Amino acid sequence: MTIPRLGHTNLGLGVGLRTTHFPYILEHWPSVDWFEVISENFMDSQGRPRYVLEKVAEHYPVVMHGVSLSIGSTDPLNIDYLRRLKALARDIKPRWISDHICWTGVATRNTHDLLPVPFTEETLRHIVARVRLVQDYLERPFVLENPSSYVQFRGSTMSEWEFITRLAEETDCALLLDVNNVYVSSFNHDLDPAEFIRSIPHERVVQFHLAGHTNYVTHLIDTHDHHVVDPVWELYRLAHRLTGGVSTLLEWDAKIPPFETVHNEVLKAKQFMEEQLPTGEVEPVRFFDLSTSLPPIAVHGRDDASWVPHPLHRVTAEVE
Repeated sequence: MTIPRLGHTNLGLGVGLRTTHFPYILEHWPSVDWFEVISENFMDSQGRPRYVLEKVAEHYPVVMHGVSLSIGSTDPLNIDYLRRLKALARDIKPRWISDHICWTGVATRNTHDLLPVPFTEETLRHIVARVRLVQDYLERPFVLENPSSYVQFRGSTMSEWEFITRLAEETDCALLLDVNNVYVSSFNHDLDPAEFIRSIPHERVVQFHLAGHTNYVTHLIDTHDHHVVDPVWELYRLAHRLTGGVSTLLEWDAKIPPFETVHNEVLKAKQFMEEQLPTGEVEPVRFFDLSTSLPPIAVHGRDDASWVPHPLHRVTAEVE
């Protein structure tokens, strides 16, 4: 039996709960281990969405995952948002609540983008203080995720993995390691994704995210609308070995296929969970082997190839 990490049991292999799959889930009650829900999709909803969520929560472990906490913003924490988040958690009793190390807006405006923060001492102090307030308010386990990023700040004074490590240790919070985000950000900023995986505090990782992305040749976009590519699976294999294995979830948020396809994608993790790395190493990830990722695609019927969306622009219907 797996020993709970920071009080969190390994839930197994799960998928994100999406409205398009509601009929299938209610009819078949599939053998998925657990579900993750986008908090904002249910905080203010009643009727059928809340009915389905409550039924799912009766049958499966559930985790709440947010995209609007804006923990890195200079705006005051949105107490009304936290109140609604806490109320939803009270109703469905999630194993934990997670969000991203980012900011999503300023001057009370929500951009619906997961915007990067500068990795500085000042930013660290700011976010540490806000995380402590959120933990105290929610009175539930709180987990933070590394987002994908497309720009960096010249003023950063530390690496992302050092920032994440210090944040987790100073707030005593757990981490959600998004392996695809590590790959996307590392490609975009010419970093070593294996070093990222090795450098975070593995004892604080309680969940993995896996997802597909879109390759625009010069950069990657975390679109969540494809199968997981081979280099990301290799990074997952390394992360699984270093952590000993934690709850793993597959995100698929745009061009969503049938439930069986999504579930089968996360079940691929089993082959990497069962493998051992004899030397503790992982094959170097070849960023520019374009055969490992899909080529650029047309977006929303646009012909302007220079227009590239942010990932959340691809999943607006799910996060509004």
